[in-house]
Amino acid sequence: MDPNKKQLQEALVDIETDAEQLLLARHQIVENDRMRNANREALTALRKRARTTKTSVPSPFEIIMKEMEGTSGKQLVKEICPTCGNHDPKEHAWLTFSGSDIFARVPFHVAHTVLDKDQERLDYDTKKLRSFVKEKSFVISEKGVIADKISPGIVKSLVSLTDKPR
Repeated sequence: MDPNKKQLQEALVDIETDAEQLLLARHQIVENDRMRNANREALTALRKRARTTKTSVPSPFEIIMKEMEGTSGKQLVKEICPTCGNHDPKEHAWLTFSGSDIFARVPFHVAHTVLDKDQERLDYDTKKLRSFVKEKSFVISEKGVIADKISPGIVKSLVSLTDKPR
């Protein structure tokens, strides 16, 4: 095979591989957003059931509690879960685990704790995927594939944007 044809073929395979990874990452972001929305809805339903809001239950002073714990045998301040509030700890809730069709009857506190941790994991995974999409978009742009649609300078400026915490 002619060396130019082989080089062109390798370049096309490389670009197509990057583009496929980019499309898969975008699809995964959409799936993660669906799961995040479902978790958010479930957490809201649990808060309504417990008659609390995200900010309605005061959080105890952890530093004071830790200092005072060593001085006496009994707890000075009862730790209150921000989601449960004073909800009955013996009450159970039905929970389905992501990726399965199995329902489990678990204590109320465990249900919202599992959902909170799952929400944190999904947030982290989505952030990683978004940075991966930016990186792959930049790589594909550098190869000149989308230069006819968007100039490489604009793509570079869009990819280099960062989120600032509020």
